[in-house]
Amino acid sequence: MTLTPRDLVGYGASPPDPQWPNGARLALNFVINYEEGSEYSLHDGDGFSEASLTEAPSSIIPHGDRDLAAESLFEYGSRVGFWRLLRLFRDRDLPVTIFACALALERHPEAARAIREAGLDICCHGWRWIEHFKLPEFVEREHIRRAVASLASTLGERPYGWYCRTGPSVNTRRLLVEEGGFLYDSDAYNDELPYWVTVADRPHLVVPYTLTNNDSKFGRGWFSTGEDFFAFCRDAFDFMREEGRSHPRMMSVGLHMRLTGHPARAMGLARLLDHIRQFDDVWICSRMDIARHWMRVHPWRG
Repeated sequence: MTLTPRDLVGYGASPPDPQWPNGARLALNFVINYEEGSEYSLHDGDGFSEASLTEAPSSIIPHGDRDLAAESLFEYGSRVGFWRLLRLFRDRDLPVTIFACALALERHPEAARAIREAGLDICCHGWRWIEHFKLPEFVEREHIRRAVASLASTLGERPYGWYCRTGPSVNTRRLLVEEGGFLYDSDAYNDELPYWVTVADRPHLVVPYTLTNNDSKFGRGWFSTGEDFFAFCRDAFDFMREEGRSHPRMMSVGLHMRLTGHPARAMGLARLLDHIRQFDDVWICSRMDIARHWMRVHPWRG
C-alpha cells in the first residue's frame, strides 16, 4: 500500500486573508446530511442493520438479524426530520448545503424535488452512506460514477463537491479527479480555510469539514440537549467572529435529519440560527459559494 503524505504545517502562523465578500469576518456554512435510505441494511444485502447516530447508537439485535427499530429510527429522518430542518432554513431565508447520498434521494422523490425546487447547494455524500475506506478501488470507482449519474438524474445537475462517510480511502481523491467534474472535496478536518493540493499532477481544492460543530455528538452521547448544541456552536461562532477581526476563517456546522430533526434538538438549531442572524459581518453561504470564491480570489499557483 502506498502511503499518502501528511501535511502537519498547513498555512502556519500566517494564513491568507480569505477576503470574504463585503469584508465578512467569518464564512459560515450549514450542512444537512441526507443519508437515510442509503445506510447499511439487510434490505440492500449488507448482512446487518445500521444503527449509528440514532437514539440507539449500538443495536441490541444480534449482528445479522434485521433490526426494525434501527430502520425505523433512520426512517424518522426522511419522513419527518428533513422537512423540519428544511422549514427552519427556508423560514429564515438562509442557505444550506445538502450532503446528499444518491441512493437515499432516489428513494424519496418528493424530498429530491423539494431540494431541486429550493435550489439548494448539493455536495455528493456517496452513492450510499457506507465506509469508503473499506471498498476495493474498483468498487469505489463504480460508487463514485453511480453517485454522479444518480444525482444528475434526481436533482437535474451533477454534484461538484464530494464528502465520504467519516473518511476517505487512500484512493478517493485520485478517483474523484479521475472521474472529473468535481470542483472540490471536503474529506478533511484539518483546517479552517480551503487549500489546494496536487492530485495526479492536477490542482484540486479541499474545503475542510468538521466533526466538531456537529450534531453527531448527540448520537455519541456527548450532547444531551438542544441547549448543549446551541451553546457549543454559539461559542465557536462568537469566538471565530471576534477572531475574524484579524484572521477571518470559515466555520461549518453539521446536521443530521434523524438527530436534529427531532423537536428538542431542532429548538437548539433554531436558537443558533436566530443568534447568528443578528450580525451583518458574517457571510452565511453554501459550500459551493466558498469553493468558487476561493478559486477566484486564491487560484492555484502551481
